[in-house]
Amino acid sequence: MSALVPEDEVVRICQELIRFDTTNFGDNEGPGERKAAEYTAGLIEEVGLEATLFESAPGRASVVTRIAGTGSDKGALVVHGHLDVVPAQKEDWTVDPFAAEERDGLIWGRGAVDMKDMDAMILSVMRSMARDGRKPERDLIFAFFADEEAGGNYGASWAVDNKPELFEGATEAISEVGGFSADIGGKRAYLLQTAEKGIAWLRLVAHGRAGHGSQINTDNAVTRLAAAVARIGAYEWPIEYTDTTRAFLEGVSELTGVEFDESNPQVLLDQLGTVARFVGATLQNTSNPSLLKAGYKHNVIPGTAEALIDVRTLPGQAEAVFARIQELAGPGVDVSYDHKDISLEVPFAGNLVDQMVDALKTEDPEATVLPYTLSGGTDNKSLSRLGITGYGFAPLRLPKELDFTGMFHGVDERVPTQSLTFGARVLDRLLSGC
Repeated sequence: MSALVPEDEVVRICQELIRFDTTNFGDNEGPGERKAAEYTAGLIEEVGLEATLFESAPGRASVVTRIAGTGSDKGALVVHGHLDVVPAQKEDWTVDPFAAEERDGLIWGRGAVDMKDMDAMILSVMRSMARDGRKPERDLIFAFFADEEAGGNYGASWAVDNKPELFEGATEAISEVGGFSADIGGKRAYLLQTAEKGIAWLRLVAHGRAGHGSQINTDNAVTRLAAAVARIGAYEWPIEYTDTTRAFLEGVSELTGVEFDESNPQVLLDQLGTVARFVGATLQNTSNPSLLKAGYKHNVIPGTAEALIDVRTLPGQAEAVFARIQELAGPGVDVSYDHKDISLEVPFAGNLVDQMVDALKTEDPEATVLPYTLSGGTDNKSLSRLGITGYGFAPLRLPKELDFTGMFHGVDERVPTQSLTFGARVLDRLLSGC
């Protein structure tokens, strides 16, 4: 019997991971990642590697292992994913979000896109390398974290603060969200993530005079909060081009023949098909109200009212954006951080970037590879505190009609099986050559 290769088991592993409900509600409630972490550790140990499984809190488990390289002076490479997923309401889905059904050549389920597909690719490649005794040039550290979907306080961030020795010698990392293909002006391009926006989850607390609902009240906390939220939500942040976004749009211009007009980027965004929304959010800072809370009875005016605002900042602009939010909130409204994390931006250059591009082009010779900025965040933020440079590279060749980016945190999340096997081959080629 011939030896297993990564593409032989990547689909099965993806399905099995999806069947573990690892919903992260963001408040340390829910099932946790423990069972999925135990399954992951079992796959690691089954091929003779040592798995380090640890909890940051009951049920909040992460797993790390290492394959030693041949002794290169290159630093170790961290290849990481997260085991948690955002909530899914079963009644909104066509299928059970945790059944991992295969339909029409696609695996359906919460995490199929974000990011148990990449977890499965990582595990299948790692297992193949261990079974075959293949040694990379540099050490490879494989990590599967808890809590990415709530900022990583119980996952990557906790691991960096409490178990930094697991990442000893690491200089670079790859994870989500990049390496997937998109149809741009009728041509296939792969988007390699070299930057990601910063995160500022803000809490607004408006203050006023409590009283009876039947009385005139010119110091109403709800009114004050509503006005502040409306100003922040409606504010039009100016278009600004980071180095990464400029390089991306220049690449799109070269690929499509459409001129890059800085005063009107929409002309180029129109060439991006389903990824236009994904990329469009990286041309400016954003501030989106996401929750309102006030009062406890119809005829009682409360003394305070609260709102949550999801703010994403371009590299180097976090302080200026916070100051502007405070101005927009106005007097009588306190603005504070619930969670904040840095933006990242690295050059689209260097040996690892060249190797990622080569691995893609070997499997897809017609590929064009472009750098881009992620509007969200990844666990690369936490690893950066150890001096580790992170990229988004979860390689998938996708059918152009599939709105892949629209399924991140969406309903009916699904990934083609052929995309998984393609990604396993690309990742295997990359890691074997590192």
